[in-house]
This record gives sequence, C-alpha cells and structure tokens, in this order.
Amino acid sequence: MIQPIDRMRKTLLTIAAMCCLGTVYSCNYHPAKKQKKQELPDIKLPPGFHISYFARDVSGARSLTLGDKGTVFAGNREGSDVYALVDEDHDGVADKRYVVAKGLETPNGVAYHNGALYIAEISRIWRLDDIENNLSHPPRPVLVYDQLPKEKHHGWKYIAFGPDGMLYIPVGAPCNNCNDAQYDQRFASICRMKPDGTGFEVFAHGVRNTVGFDWHPQTKELWFTENGRDQMGDDIPADELNKAPQKGMHFGYPFCHQGDITDPEFGKNDFCENYTPPVAKLGPHVAALGMKFYTGNMFPTAYKDAIFIAEHGSWNRSERIGYRITLVRQTGGKPVYEVFAEGWLKDKKAWGRPVDVLQLKDGSLLVSDDMANAVYRISYQKD
Repeated sequence: MIQPIDRMRKTLLTIAAMCCLGTVYSCNYHPAKKQKKQELPDIKLPPGFHISYFARDVSGARSLTLGDKGTVFAGNREGSDVYALVDEDHDGVADKRYVVAKGLETPNGVAYHNGALYIAEISRIWRLDDIENNLSHPPRPVLVYDQLPKEKHHGWKYIAFGPDGMLYIPVGAPCNNCNDAQYDQRFASICRMKPDGTGFEVFAHGVRNTVGFDWHPQTKELWFTENGRDQMGDDIPADELNKAPQKGMHFGYPFCHQGDITDPEFGKNDFCENYTPPVAKLGPHVAALGMKFYTGNMFPTAYKDAIFIAEHGSWNRSERIGYRITLVRQTGGKPVYEVFAEGWLKDKKAWGRPVDVLQLKDGSLLVSDDMANAVYRISYQKD
C-alpha cells in the first residue's frame, strides 16, 4: 500500500517534471520560406533513384516516425527538441516545421501510436496525445514510464510499436564492453511494455546497442541492427543484423561478437554456439542505426521486403567506413549486403551522417542526418 506522503511526493515530482517541460510545449512554428526541391548530386544511387532535401535546418535530426496524417516527427540526440515536419502540398518538400517538445534529456526516440507521439529520454517515456491536431499548441505531456536506467553511455533510445501493440525500448550497455547485465538484466537488451507503461519486461538479451529495428512484413518477426564493440581492431567485430522471432533469445554480447568471435575477456570460458548468431554481418564499425523493411510500391519490385539500413559511420577506425545507406535482401534464401546510396563521405571527410530511414505513404524513403541537420527524400522514377 502506498502511503499518502509517498503518493504526494510522487505527484509533486511528476508536476515538477512537467513544469520543467511546461510552457515549452506551446506554439513553436517556424514559418521559413517555402524551399524549392533541391537534389543532392554528390550522392550516388542506382539508376532511376533520386535524392533531394525533404527538410533543412532540422538541428540534429535523428529517429523518425510517421503520423496518420503524414506528419513526420524527428527526435534529437545532442539537443533537447523534438520536431514535426509537414508537407502540406505533397510535393516532397516540408512546408512547415514545428518544435513540439523542448527541454528534454536526449529525446532521441519517437514513436506514433493511436494518435499520440511517444518520446523517449534517457530514463523516461512521455506521451503527447492527439498531437497531429495540435502541432502549433502541443498538449501537456503525460508521463508514461520513468524507471529506465539513467546511464548516458548508450542511453539514447530508439523506440517503436510492434505488431503486438507493445512499445519496444532498447537499453544499451553502459560501456564499450562490460557485463553489467549481471547486475541489471535490462542492460544490453531490448525491452517492451504496454502503451500505458505497464507490463515492462525484457524481450531480448545480449544486445550491446541497437538504435534501429523493424518487423518483417510477412512473419512479423523483430529484426534489428546492433553496433559491435570497439578496441578489437579496424576490421572486427562486424556490426550485425539480427532477428528475434521470440522472447528470451540471447545474442551474445559481451561473450561473443558477430556470431563467431569470443570476447578476449568475457568469452574465455564460453562458446559462440551458445548464442544466436546474426542473420548478416555488416561492415566493421559502420555504426548501423535505423533500418526499415520496404513495403511500398514506388520502388521496383526487386526492392520489395528489402531492408534499408542507415550507417552513421565509424568514429575511431583508421580508415573511415559507413556514412551511407546499405541494403540487405534475400537472394536464393541467403542475405545479400550491398551499398544503396553513398557520397556523404567525400575525400575521406564526412559532410553528413545518415541516422534513420522512414517510408512515406507514397512509397518514397526519408533519411535523417544529424550532422547536416537535414532530412532527405529518396524517390524513384524510371528514366
């Protein structure tokens, strides 16, 4: 039984938190001059594909989610704002940009569900109800959950709702390589809970850090990218593409990396055969983040159900790698990993870093870039 004083204390803390966010959830429309469609000639794509700016001046654009009315919401890792982008005339360029949330702690994760926008901070989940009808005057935030770990290392969140109606929330390892899950099983995992914050549980274990996942359009199985550990050299371990068809699976971290390399510290008395191997090995240290199965009709049929992956790019590899959009598709029952779009790394210097991908209702694909402060749109038109 909760004592009255405890109930009062919790209420006051919630009110205080809301007041800190409070008035910043007011009208924050930026009536910038309508931008013309501008393509990016430096980005190389397969024939027939085109890339242009969907929105610019979106500071630190990170995770993306789509509202019922076509509003694109973008989270933020380095800053404290969450954006809403609206393409009113459906010409592939956002007409309006709203700041629907300010003053948050690393609001990287955003997810849309039943008319509400869910926002993930390091340790808390908030909800903005009926958000698309109130972009210029966002409602007071509702605190959904505030019991996530507060560690900031790999603490930023990517969140999404699964076919089961549950909100999936990863909790990264609070280090480069450690076994903190022995103290708190939520570390290095993917968790889930009901939309109201109840029923919290760990769904998958041994996941060092995932900042992107999606569900297979046919099997409804969870697939996710995973960033491999550092300080084992330039070429190992590979980043991973994994799938978790059921609860309780363990994907190896920190005992085994990329499915076949035992960790020199934690894997000495262990075997990789004890854990679930990746479906595909991605590039080493490419920082594979957002991923989406393509289910639209704009792209050629060869891309149906293929996985698009945003590779943020290596940060400490002697020769940079990543900074691109890659593709994984099944060919003859085996995954084939290939480059789809590249050019953000020019003359060994990066001018952009892809973070997340989002399919729009017309079948085009958005890509966020937290370095260039932009969101791009990839479309297809047969030449």
